[in-house]
Amino acid sequence: MEEFDLAQLAQYLHITPAKVEKMAIRGRLPGRKVAGQWRFNEAEIHHWLEEQIGASDDSVELERVQRVVDRMTDETNDRELHELCTVDTIEVPLRARTRSSVIRSMCDLVAASGLMWDAPAMAEAVKSREQMHPTALDCGVALLHPRRPQTSILADTVVGLAISQAPIPFSDSGHMTDVFFLICSYDDSAHLRTLAKISRLIAMESFLDRLRACENPGEAWHCLQEADVLLSA
Repeated sequence: MEEFDLAQLAQYLHITPAKVEKMAIRGRLPGRKVAGQWRFNEAEIHHWLEEQIGASDDSVELERVQRVVDRMTDETNDRELHELCTVDTIEVPLRARTRSSVIRSMCDLVAASGLMWDAPAMAEAVKSREQMHPTALDCGVALLHPRRPQTSILADTVVGLAISQAPIPFSDSGHMTDVFFLICSYDDSAHLRTLAKISRLIAMESFLDRLRACENPGEAWHCLQEADVLLSA
């Protein structure tokens, strides 16, 4: 991971140095001063962007963040969500009924794709992330992922999706959740791009209603495919 100075981070985020400094001074951007100069850790900036994506349900704001992510990551390997989440990595209906069993079930589901070969290790990494900061949103969706990409157990980025027939208590805050995405990214760039895509999809009008109405993995996959097309239009 790199460390940026003020000008480098401004170029990285495609905003002005003055705006970066103002955000850092106000505590809206993670940074620290070393010998009177601002320094920013790349890993901390990635986590900050992740939080910006996960905390927003505004489609305009999410589109703006998506553009930032697109500019700072490699677009040559960009793929649509329905290419990362296949029928084989979708479970409808989800049979698990507790937080731990949901995480284990989804990791086993993704491992069956052949792109991940250590489901227990991924499950532990996801559990640790959930204990640190739950990913369940007010809209009934959880965006499960480990804190850091688990490159050593992944052949490629892959996404799992599960839909429960009835919401279950998934976060400590009491939010009920019935739609679960598991983001298993090969690197930080892929993680940010995938997280941004999913966040924009769930912010689309009626998307979650259509997804919840799906009765099998094939229908859910077609719902993702149709939403990808609308998002790209």
